[in-house]
Amino acid sequence: MLRGWSLYRLSRLLFSHCRPFYSDLQLALKPSWFIVLKSSVCLFISDLKSQALPFCTMASTEEATPALPDYVTDENAVTKDKAKWRYGRAPDYSKTRKIWAESKKSNHTAGSLPDLIEKLVKNWEVEASFKVDLADWRTVDRETYCFSVNGGPPQTGQHMLEVGTYNALIQSNEFYCPAHSTFEDSHKTFKRMMPTFAWEVLEVYSGPPVAAFRWRHWGTFKENYKGVNGKGEKVTMKAHGGTIDIEGIAVATLNDKLQIKKVDIWFDPMAMFHQMKEVLGDESVKEIVHPAAQGEASA
Repeated sequence: MLRGWSLYRLSRLLFSHCRPFYSDLQLALKPSWFIVLKSSVCLFISDLKSQALPFCTMASTEEATPALPDYVTDENAVTKDKAKWRYGRAPDYSKTRKIWAESKKSNHTAGSLPDLIEKLVKNWEVEASFKVDLADWRTVDRETYCFSVNGGPPQTGQHMLEVGTYNALIQSNEFYCPAHSTFEDSHKTFKRMMPTFAWEVLEVYSGPPVAAFRWRHWGTFKENYKGVNGKGEKVTMKAHGGTIDIEGIAVATLNDKLQIKKVDIWFDPMAMFHQMKEVLGDESVKEIVHPAAQGEASA
């Protein structure tokens, strides 16, 4: 059933991607060549559909084809769950979703592969940040799920629950150190300086079962950044009101329910901190106050 759905979806994607280029090709090629090329593409797509239909028909006669899971069709699906929420109730992402709609770079067709991947990751982020019991996570295959950054060692879902998503992604540096910040502290630090941090898929290169895609994460630096660096020093970065915009690559292995079994994230973890200071310059932005006392909160 998944194979039939995948073939049919692939034929639809090929048609949608090939169609915009027809007019350009018609101008560049001789009329006879263009007709042959267009016919070949149409035949190829038709063949894919014919291969998909038997699987779809077989599935419909045996049992109803299962619908796609809501966490790949609704970006807010998991916020409707009855679960153990970190702050007693599901989070409200309405402001972040509004910023996403107003300033995103990509506009994916509903039901397209980029759209499905984007919604899957958004729901995964909600669960990783706000569901305190791994048993409540629906976007991951809990038996195999692991997470790694820039080729580093795999981290379990339980580890991410303990340290937080920011601490799982960022290594110790001159501006921030996970060892000096708890889960709660890290979220206060970054959500205070950047109240909305939108996320989108820019391109999908493959998938499933292995989905490789390029992503973008952005927001406005509204409040001063206050953290503790790898030396245990308090660091203040003055807010410049500009946009912090980072990009990266992710490779996610999915099961037949489109749940994440494994995800590898590749990005420059220093990009965010460098953009905090690029508008005003190092001297006027970065201020090391004094060594933080052991166990003192970072913000």
